[in-house]
Amino acid sequence: MNQKIAHLGPPGTYAEQAAFFYLNWLKAHPEINSQKSFELCPYSTIAQSLQAIADKEAEIAVVPVENSIEGSVNMTMDSLWQLGNLKIQLALVLPIQHTLISYATKLDNIKTVYSHPQALAQCQGWIAQFLPNVNLIPRNSTTEALQGLEEEVTTAAISSSRAAQLYNLPILARGINDYPENCTRFWVVSTEENYPIDCTHTSLAFSVPANVPGALMKVLSVFASLGINLSRIESRPTKRSLGEYLFYLDVEADVNAQIMKSALEEVQNYTEILKIFGSYSVLPISL
Repeated sequence: MNQKIAHLGPPGTYAEQAAFFYLNWLKAHPEINSQKSFELCPYSTIAQSLQAIADKEAEIAVVPVENSIEGSVNMTMDSLWQLGNLKIQLALVLPIQHTLISYATKLDNIKTVYSHPQALAQCQGWIAQFLPNVNLIPRNSTTEALQGLEEEVTTAAISSSRAAQLYNLPILARGINDYPENCTRFWVVSTEENYPIDCTHTSLAFSVPANVPGALMKVLSVFASLGINLSRIESRPTKRSLGEYLFYLDVEADVNAQIMKSALEEVQNYTEILKIFGSYSVLPISL
């Protein structure tokens, strides 16, 4: 039986591109996949992709976590904290180039643009310059945004050139993201622990016992005193009370390294809840 790789669908999304790359990477590394067979399984939302892992409907999920323009994907971060039993296996970095897809013959004819909120935000400068008066309507994915374009020539969608090719849709403009070096980091997630020897990063999250001066600094100073670099730190609301936050860290160290074990042992003295999402390496995707 094939093992399922969950991702945000329908087919043609950037998440599917990342998942497809990971699938081919697995095929090239039989020592990792133990000759297992895999199939891609699209889900309507990122949260559903991760829930499928928790519910054992799928074995792996490939989900976006951070974009170089718009920052973190909150749904991924919140779901990891809430589900609790998910572990990061690998990080994938995918270059993102957005296209404007439409049956309109010129930009002046477009009245409405659909896309995922992240894609709309990543193209907001271009939209303000070339489509200043259009209505922007969010969709669950950049591929879902393509639905109905053929019936209404005054609409457009921001999606990938691969999606346009997949669904045989016309591209009106290419490379419309505001920054050319746009890329998104994806996490490969499962319920299994990751035990490779070349992990370069560890992701974790924690809450503090009380919102008092120095509560966060005590945790951060542990890593600083041991010379462990933090590549990302971000806060998210606990959803329990206004002004209470969770803190997410990406740490440049393997959770199994002795220095990291020492850091985490000390960090537990200053946290209410500490969750380790996993250690992993980062794999760039070349298109």
